Amino acid sequence: MIPASVSYVRASDIDHALELLEAPEARVLAGGQSLLPVMKLRIARPELVVDISRLPLRGVGLGGEELRVGPLTTWDELASSPELRRPDLEAIAECARRIGDLQVRNRGTIGGSLAHADPASDMPAVLIAMGARLHVRSQKGERALSVSDLFVGPFQTVLEHGELITEITVPVPAEGSGSAYVSVEHPASGFALAGAAALVTPETERVALTGITASPFLLPEGADPEAALAGVDVLGDHYAPTEYRRHLATVVVGRALAAARARVAEAGA
Repeated sequence: MIPASVSYVRASDIDHALELLEAPEARVLAGGQSLLPVMKLRIARPELVVDISRLPLRGVGLGGEELRVGPLTTWDELASSPELRRPDLEAIAECARRIGDLQVRNRGTIGGSLAHADPASDMPAVLIAMGARLHVRSQKGERALSVSDLFVGPFQTVLEHGELITEITVPVPAEGSGSAYVSVEHPASGFALAGAAALVTPETERVALTGITASPFLLPEGADPEAALAGVDVLGDHYAPTEYRRHLATVVVGRALAAARARVAEAGA
């Protein structure tokens, strides 16, 4: 299908982008892998598309006790980032390598994916398990929020109109930690039917899930996955009925924990 008529402006800098995003029906265009398909189907019909793809909001930096990721960083850049070639941060690169196909990984951005809030998106589970935070700006000011507090439903977030994600920060796990991401994907779309991210530290084990409910979420620490999932309102469809998807969730949780524990053991060997 062909998108409805729309105005297009390429932002020259962040302040210009924030000014443009004050328009009532303005939408952000980052990599376009989420917005353009829904525009073609006319599910989304913005009056103004603000292209931020050339703003200085990309890159991966590791310093001190924090990993900093620009929202325009592509999946391919994350997958090949040398800063993520370590057991405690490996889940981020591992997840990025599993997303979409070659074209999607070269154009899709981590910030655009988070703002789109697809319930089958992979990376939110990883960032939730790792305690990541989003830093956002608007003409009203700046604020930071936990990724675990971002999602309120399918394709819905707490981001306010006019807000732009400017950075993602991840606290570097304690020495002796390991992380992993495992998913079972739909064979045609590649979206996760169930995905689990695990972070194993010397003190605790954290697991977050995606693809099985309306929003990604963190399992209670130390809980038995099967018992914890018993009361969860799990999605079901003709690809994966509810009980099958619930079973897949327990499988990927077990595999993700095993992989993260193995990375801890390898790092200590």
